[in-house]
Amino acid sequence: MGTLKDRLNDELHTAMKARDELTTSTLRMALSAVRTAEVAGDEARELSDDEVLAVLTKEAKKRREAATAFADAGRAEQAAKETAEREILDRYLPKQLTDDEIGEIVAEALAAGGFTAKAQMGPAMKAAQAAVAGRAEGGRVAAEVRRRLA
Repeated sequence: MGTLKDRLNDELHTAMKARDELTTSTLRMALSAVRTAEVAGDEARELSDDEVLAVLTKEAKKRREAATAFADAGRAEQAAKETAEREILDRYLPKQLTDDEIGEIVAEALAAGGFTAKAQMGPAMKAAQAAVAGRAEGGRVAAEVRRRLA
């Protein structure tokens, strides 16, 4: 099987043939974000699957936040579009953890690293993020780490 980027390209072509406007525009946007990340450094390079996942996670988070903002502003149609785009991106992301699962994983990571004080937030966060491995947004993980180090 090819890379995640190959899969996005293949499914973009499938969506175009099927005249699936929403999937086509969402995947185009995602691939554009990936290309932007590829040329962001000193020299252009291919992103690893993990780096592509990080880009997709960021894009999905933007959609979730935009959907919330539109819903709060009473713009249901825009909110629904952002939610639909996020659901398409979610197909490529690992299943997101529940709050309880995050709590368990963070607790184990902190115990394994011996992190108990607020002053250890940085290294504790690094250990927790590694344990979660992209299955939850950073903000959710940080909140749990802060709660446990309090």
